[in-house]
Amino acid sequence: MLASIDAMRPVFMIVMGFALLLVAWRLTRRTGGWPARTLMAGALLLALGYSVVLPLYQVKVLVPLNLIMFYPNADPAAALGWHLVRMLSMNGGWLLFGLGLLLHARIFETRRDTSPQPATLPSLP
Repeated sequence: MLASIDAMRPVFMIVMGFALLLVAWRLTRRTGGWPARTLMAGALLLALGYSVVLPLYQVKVLVPLNLIMFYPNADPAAALGWHLVRMLSMNGGWLLFGLGLLLHARIFETRRDTSPQPATLPSLP
């Protein structure tokens, strides 16, 4: 049972990456400006991380940086480069996705005073 779940893990990651991208697109398709751009940039980075990079690590196409000594033919520069791609796509993606959600929900905007103000007469010179 556990072996079949481990074999399906890359498929689950690919589906999760596309689901995040779909949710972000649905949230931002009728909006514009920086909140939509930030949210979509984060979703694209997360889709790259979850749909491409992490499944390649799961099926052992890419060598993890901490196991580089056990693979004699592995290129350390390539392992470091893919590790940086993974860190940038996942950490930067969640950062931009969260910031885009906060901007989309208008968390950082100040409340405007909507109470009626008393009318003032202009002063005569």
